[in-house]
Parts: sequence; C-alpha cells; structure tokens
Amino acid sequence: MKPVRLLVLGALRRRGRAHGYQVRADLESWGAHEWSTATSGSVYHALKSMAAQGLLVTHETVASEAGGPPRIEYELTQQGEREYLDLLGQALADREPSLDVLGAAVGLIEDLPRERALELLRERARAMREWRASITAYLPEGTDLATWGPVGEVLSLWLSTADAGAQWTDRMIRRLEEGAFTMADE
Repeated sequence: MKPVRLLVLGALRRRGRAHGYQVRADLESWGAHEWSTATSGSVYHALKSMAAQGLLVTHETVASEAGGPPRIEYELTQQGEREYLDLLGQALADREPSLDVLGAAVGLIEDLPRERALELLRERARAMREWRASITAYLPEGTDLATWGPVGEVLSLWLSTADAGAQWTDRMIRRLEEGAFTMADE
C-alpha cells in the first residue's frame, strides 16, 4: 500500500470537497511530505488516478478572478469512502506496514469509531506476537543468537522489531482505552 493513497483519501474525507492544492496543503501541514511519498506530483497523480477508478467524483469550478483556468475539486464517492476505511483498517492491523503507511494510519485513526480502532490494533498486537513466536518456535532452548553470526543478527533484528511493534501497539491500545483522542463515534 502506498501512503499517498491513504493520505489523499483521508484529507479529502476530512475536507468533504477540495481541489488538489488544498489537499496538498493539508498534507504539508501534517508534515507528510517529510515522512512519506506525498509530494506535489504524487498528490495530483493520486487524485486523477482515483477519480478514474471511481473513488472520487470531480467538480469543475469557475475560473479564478486572476484569470487562471477553472479548478477541479474532488470529493469521495461511496466507493472511495469504503476504500479509505479499508486502507485505514489494513494499515492499522498489519504487523509490518511500512512506517510511512503506519504513520498515515495513526494520523487518521480518529476517523474510526473507538471500538473499531481498538479491534484493529488488537489484531496487530496479536499478529506481532504470533510473528515473534514463529521466529523462536524452531530455535533450540537456550540459543545464543550472538554465536550464530549474521543469521543470528537477522533473527535478533526480527525479534527486536516484533517486540518494539507489540510494545508500541499495546501502548496505543491503552491510550485509546483510557479515552485518548476524539474518535468518529464521539
């Protein structure tokens, strides 16, 4: 999954209807151009592509008073709304999304009802623990990965990643359970 798709759909959903410059400005105000692939060109490409796929409807506005061409405004269709919520859910539940995809999903998490967000994050935490267990399942008891050379380092990297991912996810779950953030159903 590309983060720009999730980010553009999320920005449009929050605005309701907007032209490309507004979407790009929103993403820049979130700093997305620093931590994701959401550049100016990718935003406009995503808008056109998703409109062609039926995820967005276009509205042509009048030409600007400064003499520029008419602007095209975009709005989510029902299919676009479903796609957005599906992508958001996938990114939150996946045990190994890229950090920019996970970052986009966390930044947009308030678009979900609290219980749905908790369900997805619990699924992610469970997947992280299952991944960790699968890594260690065939290791002999008392294995010292430091003696396994580069392969031991790879296994150590995977274990550390699984542990850190589960720890962060558990923290996020606790925060949501304690009422952090204003969710879609509140």
